[in-house]
Amino acid sequence: MTDSYPTIEPNEHGMLEVGEGNRVYWETCGNPRGKPAVVLHGGPGSGSSPQFRRLFDPGAYRLVQFDQRGCGRSTPHASALDTNLASNNTTNLIADIELLRRHLNIDRWLVCGGSWGSTLALAYAEAHPDRVTEMILFGVTTGRRSEFDWTFRGGLAVFFPEQWDRLRAGVPVAERDGDIVEAYHRLLYDPDATVRQRAAEAWCMWESATPDWPPQTGLAERFMDPDYRLAFARIVTHYVRHNAWLEDDRLLRDANALADIPGILVNGRFDFQAPMANAWELKRVWPGAELVIVDDAGHGASTGLTRELLRATDRFRAAR
Repeated sequence: MTDSYPTIEPNEHGMLEVGEGNRVYWETCGNPRGKPAVVLHGGPGSGSSPQFRRLFDPGAYRLVQFDQRGCGRSTPHASALDTNLASNNTTNLIADIELLRRHLNIDRWLVCGGSWGSTLALAYAEAHPDRVTEMILFGVTTGRRSEFDWTFRGGLAVFFPEQWDRLRAGVPVAERDGDIVEAYHRLLYDPDATVRQRAAEAWCMWESATPDWPPQTGLAERFMDPDYRLAFARIVTHYVRHNAWLEDDRLLRDANALADIPGILVNGRFDFQAPMANAWELKRVWPGAELVIVDDAGHGASTGLTRELLRATDRFRAAR
């Protein structure tokens, strides 16, 4: 199958209290008695997308999506200056996923995640392997320091030097040779709203340019909303400056927990933000996973990536 499934609307949705004053938006669509599956969005801070609904056969799957803390329709929103992100961390996101699973009376489910969502999916599955039937990961990241440094601390500049210099130009001269993540995190909380929005736009220009080749010259469509880009930039820098609260290499070292879970890893050969070596190294320590390389794809959505994700969800739809 090469065409996405038809556009559908949720048949259930709500707000789940997850603690520390956070309420997480969730929705389900497809067959209420179908095979449960959950999609973990990227970013962190991107929010769920209707496009993911079209990757799953609506007659076979009960698809769950939710907006992780601070983004999308979840509250409080990270675009608000007084929103405290102290409780927004990987450990709590894993707990939120489990709380949502129990809230929806789901015993086990397929876990799908892309980019940051693949890191979160690995962390969740290694913590709760008995709750995961299969995994589909794309644009694979594994939460290592080297991966964060590659994307956000200058490694990727070898392919995008103009865009990297533009990002550096957005912080004071004295901070340009330091940790760019720390510099932007400070600017994103500046009392002056103009400073905050300028920093968010500069950060999202970098995020817009680097997924694919050739680089995009302006803001990606999803970043046109000022509140969206401010929340996104704040959440990303919050996670990166803490290395996602993951011990370096832990998700690869603990991959033995995935031994009984079938998996499909889909990665573009020319994915700049999530280089194919990430998926290759994960496959080495997870023999039950199959690696599918899409030769003409990068990090963003493409015909080739969509085709392989559809094949993956179709392959797993009958298994329980």
